[in-house]
Amino acid sequence: MAQQERTIGIGMVGYAFMGAAHSQGWRTVGRVFDLPLRPVLAAVCGRDAAAVRAAADRHGWAAAETDWRDLVARDEVDVVDICTPGDSHAEIAIAALEAGKHVLCEKPLANTVAEAEAMVAAAGRARARGQVAMVGFNYRRVPAMAYARELIADGRLGALRHVRVTYLQDWLVDPDFPLTWRLERKHAGSGALGDLGAHIVDLAQYLAGEPLVGVSALTETFVRERPLLAGASAGLSASGGAERGTVTVDDAAVFTGRLASGALVSFEATRMAAGRKNALRLEINGERGSLAFDLERLNELSFFDGGDPAESAGFRRILVTEPDHPYLEAWWPPGHALGYEHTFAHQARDLVHAIASGAEPAPSFADGLQVQRVLAAVEESAEKNAVYTPVSL
Repeated sequence: MAQQERTIGIGMVGYAFMGAAHSQGWRTVGRVFDLPLRPVLAAVCGRDAAAVRAAADRHGWAAAETDWRDLVARDEVDVVDICTPGDSHAEIAIAALEAGKHVLCEKPLANTVAEAEAMVAAAGRARARGQVAMVGFNYRRVPAMAYARELIADGRLGALRHVRVTYLQDWLVDPDFPLTWRLERKHAGSGALGDLGAHIVDLAQYLAGEPLVGVSALTETFVRERPLLAGASAGLSASGGAERGTVTVDDAAVFTGRLASGALVSFEATRMAAGRKNALRLEINGERGSLAFDLERLNELSFFDGGDPAESAGFRRILVTEPDHPYLEAWWPPGHALGYEHTFAHQARDLVHAIASGAEPAPSFADGLQVQRVLAAVEESAEKNAVYTPVSL
């Protein structure tokens, strides 16, 4: 008799941009990777009954709910995936963990350090019961980034000296773009800092393998009033009315920092860089070599080996599509490129393996809290006109 397949039920709260991306990951992962548990898309939740039902039908969810508490209470839901604005992360995550569910929560983990600390405490209690909790920094799952981490951990760059990371977008350049939830502190916590800066802080620390210990920062809000939203939010394609409201988050953040080893780091995050749609770029310089990456060419990693002879030395392009590269064993033949959506399948793969093995997932809620503490130090430094501010441990 064939062994019965083991499944794991997924419940997702939120169905817009991130919800669609997470749905793609959950829908795809079991068809590509050999998993110890097969994800089943049990239920999705949103406040608008018609809209969430349409999203469920479009993305393959078996059921739709309009109250996240009802989703958490479902017996067939084993994992609660949180894709909502940051102001609801703590309440949903803590309730789900207390209900015995595993949790995946989009970044940034919360809107405040206090909320993130409460989430970590709840995750610690749940861990003792065999549950896991992971924060969704999907750019760690770009194969080129995972391979860069391997090269650095193997000492190919030697001691690190500099890390430079920028994340540039332009969807707020138009001063008449409406006041969506991402522009209100009560919902988003911060602006470009939390939306984009959280990603690049996590990437810098992940690749370096060490934390930031202090920062010096400037932030700015260039457009301080915007049209109030007309109708329901449509994400990056929303429309506004005649009345205007106050923007309560930053448009851009620029900061420097120091890693525990003494290496220096520079960051820039903005949603006001005309012509830049999703430009995440980084370079890491070490005593023996350098790495460079551009998200717009996400299958490529540039590597400079300082040990090469001077007459032939230079950055070499590595096409990260070989079966031996991270995550690539299950995808296409070498040279057949992957895209943004694949990072969410990789994220789902790693979480399912952590659940099945009982291992601590990465990045954990504790990792998310550490990023939150960096963001808080950035805001504190900016309020003091770039005074160097230690990151709380």
